[in-house]
Amino acid sequence: MSINVGGSDVPFITGTTVAMWVTMAIIMVVVFALTRGMKPAPGKKQAAAELVVSFTRNFADGQIGPKHGRAYAPYLGTVLLFLIVSNMVAIINVIPHAAGISLHAPAKDFNMPLMLALVSIALTVIAEFRHKGVKGWLRTFYKPTPISAFVKLLDYVVRPMSLCLRLFGNILGATIVMALLYGAMPILVPAVFGIYFDLFDAVLQAYVFVFLTSLYLAEACEVEEH
Repeated sequence: MSINVGGSDVPFITGTTVAMWVTMAIIMVVVFALTRGMKPAPGKKQAAAELVVSFTRNFADGQIGPKHGRAYAPYLGTVLLFLIVSNMVAIINVIPHAAGISLHAPAKDFNMPLMLALVSIALTVIAEFRHKGVKGWLRTFYKPTPISAFVKLLDYVVRPMSLCLRLFGNILGATIVMALLYGAMPILVPAVFGIYFDLFDAVLQAYVFVFLTSLYLAEACEVEEH
C-alpha cells in the first residue's frame, strides 16, 4: 500500500511494517497470557514470566553491575525480547510459503536496526550524563590524554554503525540464503535450514546486540574514583 506525495508513490505499508505488526501481536499475546491472573504462589505460566524477568535482571546486574543494572534491565529485556521474536518471525514461512505468503525479519530493513542502534547509543549518552555529570562526561574527552577527544567523538559514530551493520548484515544474509533455498529446493530442505537461520541465528544476533549495548552502558556508568 502506498500514498501519493508530490506526485510520487511512497510505500505506506511495507513488508517490514507487516512483520513489525506480527511481532508486536505475538509479544502482546504471550505477555498477556503469562501475566494474566498473577498470584502470590506462582503457577507454571507466572513462573515462566518470572524466569524471564529474573534472567533479564541477572544479566543486567552481571554486565552493568548490581548498583546500576536494575535501572537498565527493562530496556535490555525489551530489546532482547523484541529482537528474538522479530528475527524469528520468518519461521512462519515454513507453513504458508507454498501459498505465496512470505514474512521477513524487520532487521533486514536497514532503517529498523539503525533506529534501534541510535536509541541504544542515546541511552548510553544519557547514562553518562546521569552517572558522571557534565564535568565527568567532559573529562572523558581529554583523559588520559588529549587525543582521547578524537577517540570519544569517533565512538559516537562507530558504535551505532557497528550495532546497526552487525544486526542488519547477519539478518539480511540469512534472509537471502533462505530465499534461495525456498526457490531452489523442496519445502522440507528450507525447513531444516530454518532451524539454524530462523531460530538459532535469530537468538544469537539478538543476544549480541543486547550484550554490546550492556557493555556500552556499563562503561557509561563507571565513575572515576578520586
